[in-house]
Amino acid sequence: MAEHTPAQLVRIEAEALQQLASRLEGPMAADFERAVELIVQCGEARGRVVITGMGKSGIIAQKIAATLSSTGSPALFLHPAEAVHGDLGMVARGDVVIALSASGETEEILRLLATIKRIGDALISFCCNLKSTLALASDVALDCSVQQEACGLGLAPTASTTAMLALGDALAIAVSLRKGFRAEDFADLHPGGKLGKKLARVRQLMHAGDAVPRVERNTPMSEVIYEMSRKGLGMTTVGDQGKLAGMISDGDLRRLLERDGPKGLEKTAGEVMNRSPKTIGAEELAVRALSVMEEKKITSLIVVNEAQQIEGVVHLHDLWETELI
Repeated sequence: MAEHTPAQLVRIEAEALQQLASRLEGPMAADFERAVELIVQCGEARGRVVITGMGKSGIIAQKIAATLSSTGSPALFLHPAEAVHGDLGMVARGDVVIALSASGETEEILRLLATIKRIGDALISFCCNLKSTLALASDVALDCSVQQEACGLGLAPTASTTAMLALGDALAIAVSLRKGFRAEDFADLHPGGKLGKKLARVRQLMHAGDAVPRVERNTPMSEVIYEMSRKGLGMTTVGDQGKLAGMISDGDLRRLLERDGPKGLEKTAGEVMNRSPKTIGAEELAVRALSVMEEKKITSLIVVNEAQQIEGVVHLHDLWETELI
């Protein structure tokens, strides 16, 4: 039994990834592109990606299914042993099946081939032996071969499963890019946890309805100050029948009083307002709102629709509470 240091074990797996990368840039490039195309076509036809594998390969298959699903390609894991006892009903015409087997001779997977072929689904395989039964039966066989496993006995799948995992990630991301998957789409699929907070939309965080400070152009400044104090956002929108006309901030008030003294309070909102306030759409990501605030050194943005109707206000404090800052 060969003995390796922990660092050597990691280098063995890193070398397996280097070899995989070289194949993707060379002899396997066309096959990889064909696999991407099959999955994209499957999605356009409302099909799903069904991923199967036994043992360690099955664990990798589950992770790949999760990555595909989270990047816009509906996918599910099918346990091959359970499949022959009824779970094959999960596979429908028009799906793409991805089968993971280092040897390409995994009995439980080979027993599924006849049904997959009868249904007519496309079959993609991740194999270390392109002359194996599984690889030869596949529409696309992707080579995951490695020079050696990190396991000293050369038996436990280690470097080969690392290669499978990296290949699955590459496939999922390539498909998402081909589909034009956006950060906004990712946000829709990740509403909870840290990612959900990071990818929240402005609509989820903004002050809306009665919480929005609103005055009209002809509102006296005494009433403007009252509205700003009552809503507590350090600003107020100035509207013209609901359409944004401008904004007045605490800073605008301070400059007004420094310049005009008490006579400044005799003016109307329309005479004092900033006529070019910074705005944002409700469906923009909250991180975009933060970027604008930091760039412009302001603490709030007015949320408007395409017709410039006032929908809300998002404040820097709202982003603090969402842990974006």
